[in-house]
Amino acid sequence: MRKSEALAAEAVTCLNKALCHLKDIWEEIGIPEDQRLQRTNVVKNHIKSLLEMMIKEEESLRARLLSSIQSCRTEMEQLYLELQLPVFEEETGITVLQQEKNIRTQVEALLKEKAQRMQQLKDLLEQDQDLCDVLCSAPYGIHPDSVPTPEQLESFALHIATQNAEKARRYAEFMDLKRRIILYMGELDHVPETSFEKDVVCEDEDSFCLSGDNITSLKLLVCQLEEQKAENEAMCEAQREQVQRLWGRLGVPQEEREAFSEHMVASRRRNLEALRAEVQRLEELKRLNICNVTDAIRAEIAVFWDKCFLSTDQREAFAPYFSEVFTEELLSLHEAEIQRLKQHYEDHRELFEGVHQWEDSWRLFLQLEKKANDPTRFTNRGGNLLKEEKQRSELHKSLPKLEKKLKAQIDAWESEQGREFLVKGEKFLAYVEEQWELHRVDKEKEKQERHLKKSKQTEEDMLYGTAVRTPTKRRLLGTQTPTKSRKFNATSSISSAASNSTSRSVYGGTLCRSPALRPPLSANKAPRTPGGGRPQNPRVQGCNKENEAQLKGGPPSARPFQGL
Repeated sequence: MRKSEALAAEAVTCLNKALCHLKDIWEEIGIPEDQRLQRTNVVKNHIKSLLEMMIKEEESLRARLLSSIQSCRTEMEQLYLELQLPVFEEETGITVLQQEKNIRTQVEALLKEKAQRMQQLKDLLEQDQDLCDVLCSAPYGIHPDSVPTPEQLESFALHIATQNAEKARRYAEFMDLKRRIILYMGELDHVPETSFEKDVVCEDEDSFCLSGDNITSLKLLVCQLEEQKAENEAMCEAQREQVQRLWGRLGVPQEEREAFSEHMVASRRRNLEALRAEVQRLEELKRLNICNVTDAIRAEIAVFWDKCFLSTDQREAFAPYFSEVFTEELLSLHEAEIQRLKQHYEDHRELFEGVHQWEDSWRLFLQLEKKANDPTRFTNRGGNLLKEEKQRSELHKSLPKLEKKLKAQIDAWESEQGREFLVKGEKFLAYVEEQWELHRVDKEKEKQERHLKKSKQTEEDMLYGTAVRTPTKRRLLGTQTPTKSRKFNATSSISSAASNSTSRSVYGGTLCRSPALRPPLSANKAPRTPGGGRPQNPRVQGCNKENEAQLKGGPPSARPFQGL
């Protein structure tokens, strides 16, 4: 039995006891039956009304619970729809009170989830609005009153992060562009004129709208300032070149140039104005010194004639160069000619420099070839011989490659100019072939000379004999090596040394005999007696003795000179 049923039974028992007690009291008092019935009826009505009131209250509670269940169920269904969540499955077989509690708890959880989502949406909308104001972009496409899903909130948060990164990038780009704009304006002495320029330069950075159009306008402004700066620098550079040229032609003192040096470096507006004023002043001086200026231009023209390898006919074609009547018109013709020559040289600089390079390489090649035929080069120390041979080998390989490259450039030049490319009055390639041919002829000539000299030396050796070469030792500087010599008598030593038939090479120690001092045929015979004939001259006798000693294999009168 439930406790509630036990309590109900106890209440009935109590009620019965109370009625019995009332009955005893009424009997003791002697209340008549009709009054006793009346009093019992009062007790019954009182108990009945009390129980009816209690039943009514409990039925009201039941109605409230059922109403709460219905309203919570309706609200829950709406929240599930707004939050886009799966429908809550209610438990079965439970009391009304438990059912109401479960539904009410679920509704409270859904309301809390909705509040969190709406608060997060509110925060994201505020951030998005701030970013839209700064970046001048459209707001994110989400309704502020609808409950967002977690996926929508995540996408919105990702959009905000992207916008923040874009804001940081644009801000950094804006600061860099602003810095460059201020720098260029300072270099150009430019004052902000338009409202946009004032907003960029004068206003606070945080108040500037970082829209795509504004960033594009900033880039356009930077490009305009860069173009203006480049144009200003080009104009200043042109003015500087003109000033330098006029200074050189007019012979302006160095002190005066140094006083103007400030404007020869910077390219601001005031520098350009100063350069223009200086050019105007120098032009006036030039008109007053036409003769000297024309001579200076002529010297420059002659230099470019040589650089461009113009022939005599091409140089004489510029008749004003040889005029002696100095006028402004003549000066203008010379200035136009020097400009034309400079432009022509710049247009074909690579070709002309290549020709100069070939000439320098060819000149060096001839020098190395000449050194290669010099016998004294073997006495050089320090590896110079090896370096020269390596350099000569490299030139022998690089010259044909350079000539091939120049040939292609010359063909293009002749096709463009419609005339032949001449060097020293003749075609360059023919000139190159001529130089190689002259070099070959010179080499052949030297070879023939060496062959002729060798043949002549061979004939002399066959006719007069050849002494054996002996190696020589290098003598240290500052030392002396004593030489042994045969002793002659006092009367014949000097004359024998002066007329001796033997001469020796300093480096090779070669012994060559003179045909005038060959021993006579009678040298092998016994000498005549004093009484048998005329005695020989002591000088001739000394020479004969020396020659006899050489023929017998004895040592000569003097040893070969030991060269250093």
